[in-house]
Amino acid sequence: NRDNRTLERNVKQNPLKNVGEIHKEWTAAGVSASRTTTHRRMQDMGFSCRIPCVKPLLNNRQRQKRLAWTKDKKDWTAAEWSKIMFSDESKFCISFGNQGPRVWRKRGEAQNPRCLRSSVKFPQSVMVWGAMSSAGVGPLCFLRSKVNAAVYQEVLEHFMLPAADQLYGDADFIFQQDLAPAHSAKATSTWFKDHGIPVLNWPANSPDLNPIENLWGIVKRKMRYARPNNAEELKATIR
Repeated sequence: NRDNRTLERNVKQNPLKNVGEIHKEWTAAGVSASRTTTHRRMQDMGFSCRIPCVKPLLNNRQRQKRLAWTKDKKDWTAAEWSKIMFSDESKFCISFGNQGPRVWRKRGEAQNPRCLRSSVKFPQSVMVWGAMSSAGVGPLCFLRSKVNAAVYQEVLEHFMLPAADQLYGDADFIFQQDLAPAHSAKATSTWFKDHGIPVLNWPANSPDLNPIENLWGIVKRKMRYARPNNAEELKATIR
């Protein structure tokens, strides 16, 4: 039992280690066991090797601010949340990593051109700005250059304001954005004040709190098997 507790403690202290590393630590503690036995014992304890979930890297100060933010918002009603227009940029690439359709081929046809899936080192991509609320989605903006404060204010002027008219009409709303430099620039803050648009306070490094991230994820999953050939086809597929 003492040996089992040692093994379980080693696994819990650093769950990202592989079986070989854990086995080495366990045997270094005086336990006589093979690597296979170590692996089997870990499985008996209920440990399974899985792909880890991805979460934002946060320091203690950011954690505290996120906690304070959620405590402040935890009693908001659906009506209050419906006033929020969530926004964000997202990058779409012509190549979507390793996911894609399989191929039917016979032995020896692995290098046959019709059985290959092309890849490029730097695939074409587009950056998209979008907004959503409980009432629906606003128009998409395909960004042509790096987003600085001036470019972002153009997006707000020509896409966010029409989205607000479309989603809210004459009703009041609160705009949400993250703390990207272009978003938090002094000139951008002045733009919001000049237009009388309140901005939701937002904790740093918190994309997981923004529901539009789920919307981008849905779009990318729907595009998983799409194979646009150039940037214009990619834009059309996104639309």
